[in-house]
Amino acid sequence: MIRSLAPLALLLLCAAPLAPATAAETCPDPDKALGVSRIVDIDTKSGPLFGAFSKYEREPRFLGPKEVVLTFDDGPLPRHTKPILDTLDKFCTKATFFYVGEMAMAYPYMVKEVLERGHTVGAHTWSHPMNLRHESLKKAEDQIERGFAAVALAADGPIAPFFRFPGLSDSGPMLAYLQQRGIAAFTVDVVSNDSYIRSPQQLIKRTLAQIEKKNGGIVLFHDIKASTAKALPTILAQLKKRGYKIVQLRSKTAFTPLPALTAELKAKLEKAEAKRGKRKPTPPFTAIAPTTLAAVSEPQVTELAPPPRERTHAGGTHATASEPVAAEANAAAPQPHPARKHRRHRKGTVAGQYGSAVPNLSKVVNGTY
Repeated sequence: MIRSLAPLALLLLCAAPLAPATAAETCPDPDKALGVSRIVDIDTKSGPLFGAFSKYEREPRFLGPKEVVLTFDDGPLPRHTKPILDTLDKFCTKATFFYVGEMAMAYPYMVKEVLERGHTVGAHTWSHPMNLRHESLKKAEDQIERGFAAVALAADGPIAPFFRFPGLSDSGPMLAYLQQRGIAAFTVDVVSNDSYIRSPQQLIKRTLAQIEKKNGGIVLFHDIKASTAKALPTILAQLKKRGYKIVQLRSKTAFTPLPALTAELKAKLEKAEAKRGKRKPTPPFTAIAPTTLAAVSEPQVTELAPPPRERTHAGGTHATASEPVAAEANAAAPQPHPARKHRRHRKGTVAGQYGSAVPNLSKVVNGTY
């Protein structure tokens, strides 16, 4: 039986501003830590668009010189997400995670841990279709809403109304829909290309070079990649050495999922958990300890409340989403033929894109994996 959704709805409506929970452990070495130099609290009701890679009108860059926002897409995947969280804790810093609904349903305990460690969680569609702009608006809206509902359900609490399009494949109508729902969209300024670069050393070199080139910015990683987990400690150490500062994103309000979708997904998750029975995974983390982040630094808080903008037509001279993929990254690992890639993504499965990196999610969610 599905329990009443009223307590969750009340919690979501009352969460303003939406502040992350405490960190997982105290800062082990404040002198070497990156910390968080500034927090940006965003009012999302106008549906703002942040980051360089979009042909649609964006908000002005809110980052100063040598300021960086760390973001991670596509998870959670425990074997890579957990070491990434440990590295972020080691450097006493925070990130934003854009999670796929299917992945969140498969590993809800990991979503909870990300929040408990003080990070910000948004959504990245239900099943990560790379060509979302080629779908009907109705299907695109369902991908967005279902993704948010799944991540919020897995989190068992408030998440931010922050969204990133898979493949940065946005469109005017979809941006207009996000605006109606009071959701902020985030593209990127720096693409690490960790989807294609398997060598941690190559990933370190490219990421730092791109950050230097852009003098900071919103950086895109994926927390389902082994190379990212291995490269991140060196990347953060180098950012500290080179004088970069970390900015954390927060939302002033929580996302409110559609009740019908929440009920549908909750029933599905409960059915999957019942099938799993004794095979239900044990959360691989310990109790959350109080943080001393405040003793390390007192981050300045900046509030952003962008005005509404027309989102139907492209405008300006902005970069396109295809620009980040550099030639050297394309050579780092074999890529599928575009037509085959397109067909595979249209099936709507995360596993289709990432191959053996992700288990068969239909089996995971249904409790047969």
